[in-house]
Amino acid sequence: MTFNYHRPVPRSKIRMSLGKLYFTWRRYFVWAFNRSIKYASSYGTIDFNNLVASHKTPLYRQLRNVDMWLQENKVTNLKLASEKLDGLIVKSGETFSFWRLVGKPTKAKGYLEGMVLTNGSFTAGVGGGLCQLSNLIYWMTLHTPLTVTERWRHTHDVFPDVNRTQPFGSGATVVYNYVDLQIRNDTPFEYQLKIRVGEHDLEGEWRCEQPCQFKYEIYESGHLIKQEWWGGYMRHNVIRRRVLDRHDQIISDEFVTENHAIMMYEPLLQEGNE
Repeated sequence: MTFNYHRPVPRSKIRMSLGKLYFTWRRYFVWAFNRSIKYASSYGTIDFNNLVASHKTPLYRQLRNVDMWLQENKVTNLKLASEKLDGLIVKSGETFSFWRLVGKPTKAKGYLEGMVLTNGSFTAGVGGGLCQLSNLIYWMTLHTPLTVTERWRHTHDVFPDVNRTQPFGSGATVVYNYVDLQIRNDTPFEYQLKIRVGEHDLEGEWRCEQPCQFKYEIYESGHLIKQEWWGGYMRHNVIRRRVLDRHDQIISDEFVTENHAIMMYEPLLQEGNE
């Protein structure tokens, strides 16, 4: 693969504010008037019997130059958002919208300042840390027959691959409300989302009213780290998935997405490389 990227150009605060205002109200307009999308809004009090996918991620990480109080506040934010999602039923033909269900995170709702990634750096922002929740849901969804209709990749690679258990670029960033995660149920069966903030981990499940006929394996290909002419490094890869039947026979090998991110740390060369 060949990629060529220009030097990142910082935008003025006025341009950023006007752009955010435009895209926010455009999303409100779509929510209100686009009748072609039927959004999921019902909940179930009894768990569906058939587990399709599950995952968990640690609530606390030792991150360089990140104060632990930001992570403590993140846990509070995750609990508030998870309450809006736990038990959600996505019926056939319906679409899950992260922000339409969670709503705008504000101090009045109890949200605290957590870590927010912006243009490759992090700052404190109300509702910060909810990307951990969208990352979890996206990763689980890749292991189901559900269809991801909107997903935004992270534009910057901020932290090195220390203890990484998933391929680079397998998450989904969210920014209220125009950077959303949306998932459509194109199957004939109902799916149920379960989210729980445990003592040490954020835990999630996709459940279904019927057993799933397939298994899914997610992997990356074409991983590349390239130094650009302007001096920085870009990281690229492609996320793919294998679909297997109950006998572990491969049915298909599908393209999922590709990722391109500016690295905010200098990659270490292996010993012997020049």
